[in-house]
Amino acid sequence: MERMSDQPARWTRATVHPDMWADPDTDPRNSEGTAPDGELATLRDYLTNYRLTLRMKCEGLDAEQLARRSVPPSTMSLLGLIRHLAEVERDWRNWISDGDPLPKLYGARDADFDGAVAEQALVDAAYADLTREQAATDAALAAHPDLGERLGEDRIAVRELLVHRIEEYARHCGHADLLRECVDGRVGQ
Repeated sequence: MERMSDQPARWTRATVHPDMWADPDTDPRNSEGTAPDGELATLRDYLTNYRLTLRMKCEGLDAEQLARRSVPPSTMSLLGLIRHLAEVERDWRNWISDGDPLPKLYGARDADFDGAVAEQALVDAAYADLTREQAATDAALAAHPDLGERLGEDRIAVRELLVHRIEEYARHCGHADLLRECVDGRVGQ
C-alpha cells in the first residue's frame, strides 16, 4: 500500500544521470576547452560556478516558493539565501576597504532572512541586489590580482577572501539543495 505524503515527489530534469541537476551537455557550468590556468583563474571559476548553481537552484520558482521557509524555527528560504549573499558580498567589500563601512542592505542582523517575504517586487529587488553587489565586489578585487596582497584594516589576503567567498557560496548551495527539494522535490548536484 502506498502512503500519502504532503512531501513533493523527488525529480530531476536530467535524463542522462538521474542524480544530476542538469544533463552534462546542457549544464551551463560545464565549459568547453581546458580548465582554468593558474590559481586566480581557478578560484574565480569555482566562484562563478557556485554563483550559477545558486541561481539554478532557484530557477522556475515563484515568489511564494522562493520565500517558503524550510522547517520551524528556521527562517531560511531560497529568497533569504539570495538576500543573505547580497548582504555578504557587500560586507566583504567592507573587509577590504580602508574607508567607512557600507551600510547594511536589509537592516538589522538576520533581516536578510526575516524580511524574505513572498512578494514579486521583493524577489526582483533581491536578484538585482545580488547582481549589483557581486559585480561591485568583483570590481573591487579586480584591482588586486596579487593573491598574497593584504587589504583593509584587518589585512586580509586576497586569496583568503576569494576562498572564503567560495566556501560561503558552496555552503549555501548545500542549503539550497535541501530547500529546493522541500519546495517541489527537485534534486541533483
